[in-house]
Amino acid sequence: MGDDDHHHDFQEAGSGASATYPIQCSALRKNGYVLLKGRPCKIVEMSTSKTGKHGHAAIHLVGLDIFTGKKLEDISPSTHNMDVPNVSRTEFQLLNVDDNFLSLMTNDGNTKDDVRVPEGDLGEKLQADFNDGKELLVTVICAMGEESVISYKEAPK
Repeated sequence: MGDDDHHHDFQEAGSGASATYPIQCSALRKNGYVLLKGRPCKIVEMSTSKTGKHGHAAIHLVGLDIFTGKKLEDISPSTHNMDVPNVSRTEFQLLNVDDNFLSLMTNDGNTKDDVRVPEGDLGEKLQADFNDGKELLVTVICAMGEESVISYKEAPK
């Protein structure tokens, strides 16, 4: 089998940056990001296992979905490429909480109203602090068209 069998033409999806980029499995690192079963995950565990005498090393990846916190696992040959999501983190000033959505101020002064209040303790604390009249800065993580609040802090006075 020649190398030519492995060349595929990938069409660029949309314009500009793509949602993911390939990286060789052996180059992944713990606490980095990777797609497991099509979901953007933060790697929490990696282990390498040798397979049979002609096999390649396989890497066992355990990750937590960055949006749901669900644990996902996958095994991949170390020489294979895995998709890594382009993850961005942005800090926004919180303007309002309305009907389970946050109203956020972007850097250019526009408002962004499509980010949900985070679930669980984080969301409850955020709502309580907001109700107390605190000025809050919210950190939103974005990957593959999904967004989620991962943390917030009180704005410096």
